[in-house]
Amino acid sequence: MYSRQTFKDYRFWCLAAASIALAVLFIHPREQRKSPVFDLTFIIDITRSMNVEDYQADGQALSRLEFVKQSLRDLLLKLPCESKVGLGVFTERRSTVLFEPVEVCSGFAEIDVAIAALDWRMAWAADSRIAKGLLNTLEMRRDSGSRLVFMTDGQEAPPVNSRYRSDFSGVKDSLKGLLVGVGGMEPAPIPKYNSRGEREGFYNADDVPHRSTFGLSNLNPEEIEGYNARNAPFGSEAVAGNEHLSSLHEAYLQQLSAETGLQYHRLTASQPLVEALQAADLAEQKQVENDVRWRAALAALVLLLAVFV
Repeated sequence: MYSRQTFKDYRFWCLAAASIALAVLFIHPREQRKSPVFDLTFIIDITRSMNVEDYQADGQALSRLEFVKQSLRDLLLKLPCESKVGLGVFTERRSTVLFEPVEVCSGFAEIDVAIAALDWRMAWAADSRIAKGLLNTLEMRRDSGSRLVFMTDGQEAPPVNSRYRSDFSGVKDSLKGLLVGVGGMEPAPIPKYNSRGEREGFYNADDVPHRSTFGLSNLNPEEIEGYNARNAPFGSEAVAGNEHLSSLHEAYLQQLSAETGLQYHRLTASQPLVEALQAADLAEQKQVENDVRWRAALAALVLLLAVFV
């Protein structure tokens, strides 16, 4: 039996109030509040130049693809609930969507595992036609309702022939999104792998084409050494170049950004990806349910501290 003195003791009322606050936790209180919500589809370049190790993490060299994966996994932790994330990959001249956007809180584990599993070995061809792949992606995703984030180093392999550049006039401004440049500004060697996926040094100048040999040359025939319209439309002279090295082709990506209506952002360690998405205004303000159990938990903690401290 409680005495009259018990009811006069403030500690009794603090414990009673703390018990009520803890009971509220099981009701799972929520409130409606306007919040920025994202609906994003990430398309990741998985061509071989994305294996170049020109990022740093904890004092260790990190490949472009690994840094992209790390950035996306960090981003998942920062996106508000009811945001959605989809994932796809690019290689050769087209993209493939691995899964449509999934709500980030309920599907966090599955999205995180899918990002962690991205690998250059998933590529179905070795070419890297960035402009054609971007055009294919815009045509494929413009009616999806999801914002596009296309992440690439911008290196065309083989180099693009300016005579046959992609025409984005039919898709310009059809889709809001971000074109993300990946990689360092200084040329770096591209790791080379054998048919078993084992690393074998780096590509050298003899391993890669240094010009496009598709169609007609963009030069005047009189300027081409050894030109023959039928047998050697690009000439007989061997071409030397540095296509076996790779850097971020930022000027090219900025040009594609202007042609497509996508905004451009360079991926660095100093600016989290979520800040770039916010700056690009890719979020929509929506009424979302927010978990407010923390308020009851905080109240219970304060009341218990008042009793015992």
